[in-house]
Amino acid sequence: MSGELDFHLVAAALRTDRADVESYHRVLSDTLGSALPPGMVEVERRRTFADRVAGRDGQAVAVRVRTPDRVLVLSTGKHGGVAAEIHQVVRGVVISRKEAAVDDWLAALAQELTALAAKDARARDALSRLLGG
Repeated sequence: MSGELDFHLVAAALRTDRADVESYHRVLSDTLGSALPPGMVEVERRRTFADRVAGRDGQAVAVRVRTPDRVLVLSTGKHGGVAAEIHQVVRGVVISRKEAAVDDWLAALAQELTALAAKDARARDALSRLLGG
């Protein structure tokens, strides 16, 4: 893909057919994880006793994407589905937390990834692969 990555294309690729936190975790960790700076994506898991015995990681219940100005949190909702929050950060301190629609969360994530891709060639290549370019 040549030229600047389009924020709307990134948002659409992230939005495609994702219904649970596990799906988002796979996209963020597998597709983008190797290109994103270490520690940018954090996954919280719930491990049952059976998971521990079998040596499995457990089910992803929350994904946090940390950027200098925001923490984007996607978690399993209280009644199923996905809940989204956007935390505003100043000097490492969360100064506000706002519940958001998943589409708004994805738009914020796409905006952050597009900004990162503008500065980092590896991130740009990973986003190009996500977009099929």
